[in-house]
Amino acid sequence: MEYGMYHEIKDQPISLRRTIDAEKKHMEQISKEFSKFDKIFLIGCGSSLSTCYTVKDAMKSISTKNIDVQTGFDFVDYQYLEKDSNVGVILTSQSGETSDTLAALRKAKKYNIKTVSITNIEDSSMAKEADDTIITRCGEELAILGTKTYVTQLFSLYVILFNMVKTERSQKVLEQLDLIPDIIENLINNTEEKSKQMAKTNKDVDLFYCMGSGLNFGLAYKLAMTMFMEGSLKHACPVYSGEFRHGLIERVEKDVTVVFLKSDDDFDDVTKRAITFCEDLEVNSIIFDLKDYADIDPLLTPFGLIIPLEWFIYHLSIYNGEDPGSTRHIGKIRY
Repeated sequence: MEYGMYHEIKDQPISLRRTIDAEKKHMEQISKEFSKFDKIFLIGCGSSLSTCYTVKDAMKSISTKNIDVQTGFDFVDYQYLEKDSNVGVILTSQSGETSDTLAALRKAKKYNIKTVSITNIEDSSMAKEADDTIITRCGEELAILGTKTYVTQLFSLYVILFNMVKTERSQKVLEQLDLIPDIIENLINNTEEKSKQMAKTNKDVDLFYCMGSGLNFGLAYKLAMTMFMEGSLKHACPVYSGEFRHGLIERVEKDVTVVFLKSDDDFDDVTKRAITFCEDLEVNSIIFDLKDYADIDPLLTPFGLIIPLEWFIYHLSIYNGEDPGSTRHIGKIRY
C-alpha cells in the first residue's frame, strides 16, 4: 500500500522546479532589499523552524551577517522591537495560517518592520498580510512532517541569504542550488531500498537521539521533532554534536540508538569524534553521511540527506503499523 506521504516525497523535484521558475527572480530581488538591513529575523515553527536554523548556520560559516532565528511565540512574547528600525523579518509556514508565526508577522507589522512570508498557500493570511510573499509551488501537502514544502522553503531561504554574500564559495553554493531538483530526483529513485532496510533493522527502537553540528543541527531538529515524533510516533531528541560530552555521553551504551548527520566540512570534526566514541561502546549508530548520497558542497548537506531520511521515516512508520504523515492531536488543540 502506498500512503499519501509516498506521493509527496515523489513530488519534490517538480515542486522545486515550479518554485524556481515562478519565484527565483523574486527571491533575488528580496535578497537585494534585505541585504541592506542591520539584522534579519527568521521566524518559523516545527519543520519551518528547522529550515531557519539550517540557513542561519550555513550563513555564519561564510558571513558575519546578523541573523536571528526564533519561534513565533518567542518573537511575540520576548523580542524587543523599535518602530521603523532597520531590520527585516522573514516568516516561514506551509499553511500560512500557523497561529504563532502569524502573530509574529502582525507584531512586526505593528512596528512598521519589513516582512516577507514564504508559504505554500497563496490566499493564506500570511500571504495576504506580509509586505511581500514567496509562494512555494507544491500543491496540496497533507503529510504532517513536511516533504516538498520543506525543500522549497529551504531552497528559497538559501537563494535569499546566499545572494547577500559575494564570495567564491557563496557563488559556488548558488550554482549548485540549480542542480538540487535533479539531485533530489536521483535520490528519490536510488535511496529507498537502503533506507527501507535500515528502517526494518531499527523498527523496534523506541528512542532515537538525532545528532548534527553546524547546519546539520537544523536537520537533526527536524528529524527528531517532526519526522520521528510527528511522522512515525517515536520518541526522539535532537542533540547538537558540540554538546555530546555534556549529557548524552553519560547515556550512550550498547543498544542505545544515535542517528548521526555527517558532512565532511570543518564544522563536522566534533561529530566524527562522537561517532568514534559511540562505535567503541557498540552504540547502535545510524550514520547518514553526505558523501554516500551526493557530491555537493557540505553547506548544502540537508538537501543531500533529506530524501534518504524521509524514506527511512516512511518505512519505519509502516513497519510499526502507522500511516506516515498522519496526525493524532495537531490541529485539534489550540493553546
